[in-house]
Amino acid sequence: MVVNMAGWDRIVRLIVAVVFILVSAFVLRFNTLGIILTVIAVVFILTSLIGWCPLYTVLGFRTKR
Repeated sequence: MVVNMAGWDRIVRLIVAVVFILVSAFVLRFNTLGIILTVIAVVFILTSLIGWCPLYTVLGFRTKR
């Protein structure tokens, strides 16, 4: 597993994940869409922490040079 995410990409994903969780908790109150946003946020957090995105690998895309 090779790191395929640049530092800026990882930071952006963490910020988006926090926003998704806040919207899910306070605006949507964890209804169906809120749960979906929470799951996406967890995936964003995990990929940011390990620096590897499986979708990037499938698409042959990478932000880290």
